[in-house]
Amino acid sequence: MKIAITQEGKVPVAPGGLGLFFEDINYSLDGGLYAQMLENRNFEAKKATGEKDAFTVVPDGKYAWSVCPAESAAALKIKDDRPLYVENPHYLRIEAREAGAGIVNKAYDGVYCKAGMRYKLSFWMRSYDYRAPVVAGVYADGAAVFEVKAKPRADGKWHKYEFTVRARTACERAQFRFVLTAAGTLHVDWFSLMPEDAVLGVFRRDLVEMLAELKPGFMRFPGGCIVEGNTLSNRYLWKNSVGQTERRRHNWSRWAVHGACAENGFTTPYAHYGQTLGVGYFEYFRLCEYLGAKPLPVLSVGIACQYMSTEIVALDDPALETYIQEALDVVEFANGGKDTVWGRVRAEMGHPEPFGLEYLGVGNEQWETDTNDFYKRFELFRDRIHEKYPSIKIIGTTGPTVDSPSHQEAWAWTRSRLAHDPAFVYASDEHFYVPPKWLYEHTDVYDSYPRTGLVYAGEYAAHVMEAGAGTFNAPSSNTWEAALAEAAFMTGMERNADVVVMKSYAPLFARLGYTQWSPDLIWFDGGSAYGSASYYVQMLYALYTGDVSYKVKTDAPATYASATSRDDLTFVKVVNAGDTEQTAHIEADFAFGELLRIVQMQGELTDLNSMQEPKKLAPREVAPAAPDTVTLPPHSFQVLVFRK
Repeated sequence: MKIAITQEGKVPVAPGGLGLFFEDINYSLDGGLYAQMLENRNFEAKKATGEKDAFTVVPDGKYAWSVCPAESAAALKIKDDRPLYVENPHYLRIEAREAGAGIVNKAYDGVYCKAGMRYKLSFWMRSYDYRAPVVAGVYADGAAVFEVKAKPRADGKWHKYEFTVRARTACERAQFRFVLTAAGTLHVDWFSLMPEDAVLGVFRRDLVEMLAELKPGFMRFPGGCIVEGNTLSNRYLWKNSVGQTERRRHNWSRWAVHGACAENGFTTPYAHYGQTLGVGYFEYFRLCEYLGAKPLPVLSVGIACQYMSTEIVALDDPALETYIQEALDVVEFANGGKDTVWGRVRAEMGHPEPFGLEYLGVGNEQWETDTNDFYKRFELFRDRIHEKYPSIKIIGTTGPTVDSPSHQEAWAWTRSRLAHDPAFVYASDEHFYVPPKWLYEHTDVYDSYPRTGLVYAGEYAAHVMEAGAGTFNAPSSNTWEAALAEAAFMTGMERNADVVVMKSYAPLFARLGYTQWSPDLIWFDGGSAYGSASYYVQMLYALYTGDVSYKVKTDAPATYASATSRDDLTFVKVVNAGDTEQTAHIEADFAFGELLRIVQMQGELTDLNSMQEPKKLAPREVAPAAPDTVTLPPHSFQVLVFRK
């Protein structure tokens, strides 16, 4: 077979086009990327139940905490009088009936520590008359991994106690315990246990390192559906996420009720899923800076998640101005000088220099209805933003589906506006979670896209339904069949780099046993992580892409290819999705040199990575056997590197 590359119709490749989409789903943030190891550390947890337009949210401050050594040893009560901070008013009163009584924290599925690693432990206490020491630590198999002692000040005031400790041994699923050494009553709040090696003091290092290996050009945050909220009051309020950590108001998560229905009593195992906002917009911007990725914050347009709510702010409602102002103010927070209101907030948080925000997402995946006037409201937001910040590149949306009437209508509307104003939007966000068959059948879909209107493929993944895609806790859905189809579809994205200027797989993270959506790019537990096969496909596209993309054709069925060049290197990506081996001869109408390297991924369609076999499907080097000919094993994805 032949892979034919031609310069005619070549197009530039926008730098940094492969990025990350981070949404706080699957316990990606609290319990994941946020390095905080304790759960419900501030006693602000809420239990959310219900269905569309009928949600019930009740405080449940004792969630994740229980009495030790036995239920009868102490009485626990959540209180809110004279709180540490009014924004998060709840705290815990412990009435110990005997020495050694106290509390333990569930810590998701327990505490994981590395031997010799240093950890930062802190908590707040208030005592009126209790003077005996307290003991806090992590315990495994009856022994202390580490522990500390502290003596409360019996003055009726809140005081913070901080320690740096070293883990004596490694542990998994261990117990965090806080006990009083004598009978008495004590108030506690804001526990914290963080590894000292946390990136920027906030982020879990191994997960950040996996993100860094993808060389992301941008990062979209914080969602996703949580931007919209199940109700408007539940939407992500970025202004609540900045400033002092303890004063960031806890929010319940839209994903707490995902899958709730009559059969499960309108509740799920994740009914307490919430956002402590220990990571907020300031930390997101700093993470982008650390990764060398451009930030892409996404903001609400006054429409709650259309899958979960009919709630909107009408166009003529004065309350809509609040939403517009939130969009304007986030640009000021990122880029404003210290003489501006929100620029000063950023500076006071420790970043006097602007973050250099270029992109802003307006809405998540809304679609036009008879009642929400999405197109008009988008235009209103867009006009107000560009009036004040004309250089900001606004990202629009074409809704949650492709190949649908709403998708086609959204593009027709977008292109009609672009015809009058080429700067109307920079790119429009497309989402598609589809079977592998759809991806193979649509590898050429962007060939016929009009060249007016750029695409941001903001959320996409192949869903192998029989492997568990779309269900809770299904790492089995990240098969090679899915990743191979994604690799094939991405050849079409790359060949049409003049149209598809941004792309990001979704979702990004999933904690094992805490997952509402499968498949996902990176799976982890409290101590370890591994990349799915899709993770390594994304990595190869990130590492081996040039700055010019060529037109490419293959003459064999079930084969897909793309080619880009940079300086004296040419990268040819080729997928053999068929069941038989192929021998491919690569030819071009320009000199591209000889085959220097082959980076290959191959496996059975049902193969997948796991915590036990984290790199069963991962790139490996293959020695070239000829200057312009290569063997394509069945069900393989390869990057061929040529040098002039």
